[in-house]
Amino acid sequence: MCKQGLNQSPIDITSKVTVETKGLKPILFSYGADTKGVLNNGHSIQVNVDSYSSIDIDGEHFVLKQFHFHTPSENEIDGRSFPLEAHFVHVSDDGKLAVVGVLFELGESNKAIQAIWDAMPKEAGKTNELKLSSKMIGNLLPKNRDYYYFNGSLTTPPCSEGVKWMVMQNYLTISKEQVQIFLDVMHHPNNRPTMPINARKVFK
Repeated sequence: MCKQGLNQSPIDITSKVTVETKGLKPILFSYGADTKGVLNNGHSIQVNVDSYSSIDIDGEHFVLKQFHFHTPSENEIDGRSFPLEAHFVHVSDDGKLAVVGVLFELGESNKAIQAIWDAMPKEAGKTNELKLSSKMIGNLLPKNRDYYYFNGSLTTPPCSEGVKWMVMQNYLTISKEQVQIFLDVMHHPNNRPTMPINARKVFK
C-alpha cells in the first residue's frame, strides 16, 4: 500500500488542489484527559493519553489515543516545509482513523512542547512518566481551528488508507533550540516525504 496507494499521506497542500467550501463543519474538540506517559518508539516521541478526550466531526465521534511529532513537517503548505508537526491520532468505535495535524514555525519557545521534551526518553523503547494537563494539551492546538480536510493514509507502514486528515490552517511556534533537542533524540529527520495527490481535492 505504501508504494501502490493512490491516497497516501502526507501531501503538499497547494492552492491548485484546495477547494473552498461553506459546508466544512467545525471540529468539536473535547480534550478533557491528562497524559499517561511519553514514549520513545524509535520513530517518534509519542504522548499517550487517557481515553476520555475526543473530537466530533461531521456526525462522527473519535477518541484521542495519542499524539506524536515529526521533524521536519510531513505535510507542506504551498511547498513550504515546517520545522515540526504534531499528529493527534483519533479512533472511532468502528476502527476509523482521524488525524489532526498542527504545524509549528520558528518563533517563541513553546511551553507545552518543553514540558514534553523535558520528560521524553532518550532511548528507543523507553517510556517516562509525563504529567501534562488537558489544558496544556489544548495549548498544542491553535486558537483558530480552521482546517484543511483531505482523505489520506497513515504515514508509516502499513500506510493504511481511509484516514480523515485535518491539518490546521494556523500555526504555533517553537524555538530553534527546541527543534534541535528533538532532532538530537531522534538522531535523524523522521518525516515521510510528500506523496502524489492524484485525483484528490483538499477542502477548507
